[in-house]
Amino acid sequence: MANPVVLITAAKLAPDALAMLEQAGLTPVLTAGYPEEPELLAAIALHRPIAILHRQGLITSKVLDAALPDVRVVARHGAGVDGIDLAAAAARGVTVTRAAGANSRSVAEHAMALLLTMLKDLPDVTAKMRAGLWEKTSRMTRDIDGMVIGIVGHGAIGSKVARMASAFGMQVLAWDPLLPAGPLPGPAKRVDTLPDLLARAEVLSLHCPLDASSRGMIGAAELALLPRGAILVHTARGGIVDQAALLAALDSGHLAWAGVDVFAKEPLEADSPLRQHPRVVPTPHLAANTPRGAVAMASGAAECIIAVLAGRAPALEGAVVVPGGLPAAA
Repeated sequence: MANPVVLITAAKLAPDALAMLEQAGLTPVLTAGYPEEPELLAAIALHRPIAILHRQGLITSKVLDAALPDVRVVARHGAGVDGIDLAAAAARGVTVTRAAGANSRSVAEHAMALLLTMLKDLPDVTAKMRAGLWEKTSRMTRDIDGMVIGIVGHGAIGSKVARMASAFGMQVLAWDPLLPAGPLPGPAKRVDTLPDLLARAEVLSLHCPLDASSRGMIGAAELALLPRGAILVHTARGGIVDQAALLAALDSGHLAWAGVDVFAKEPLEADSPLRQHPRVVPTPHLAANTPRGAVAMASGAAECIIAVLAGRAPALEGAVVVPGGLPAAA
């Protein structure tokens, strides 16, 4: 009898994770990158996977229905589970896990890289330099020391950004309604409301999950609350920011820069204004793509699959999003 299949919704996975699945007696099968629903349905019909390792594309109720009764677990490659229909998984008794915290340092470092790039006007300075200009005396950039950074979401990633920003001398404010009341661990000072945070944030850095409460949370009204000349660092999920409002704020000059790693639709359309805007530093959702981050996310997802198929909760803290068929005691 052939080994049970784990369907991986991407064209690549860290070799360490593939080896873990094979050593556990499972057969990993990769799709193309960013598979659309028809491709997922065809792969499920062909391979009848017992588990899905979700990296790209969407796991819809239709995909879950097609995978039943075989599939027992959907394991997210990373922390964000907005690409999985959680209500459908719960209704069908399918366990959903995530590799919580696996990529937190990689994403925090990327956020800081975007922040520094924009504060120092590096895209524009580099373009002018290549055009033959020498702005030694005419260009002034900004000091990071003493600037106020407002962090939305003080979890695994946001708290690391807070520590890094503080090390650069920034004043760190944070808003996170999901955390218990009281002082936050680390250097960040808690702010009670989002408008209060926005009004003071010379740099706004987003690190919250995408759900019903955060979808479209940063729109025209919210961007207008930021001090003129503020910059946006966005490494969370594309749906949190209204992209049309973001472009309008950049065009008006109210927002000086936006460093954006995530978009409402991915891959980002080739003709999207966000690709060519002179005040946008776009990156293709690669903040977590370091050797350490990639291995940690993939291995974390593989560990979750192996644990759930063995009938136990994963050891990784915060991994279980939807218990599904796991024992109640887990």
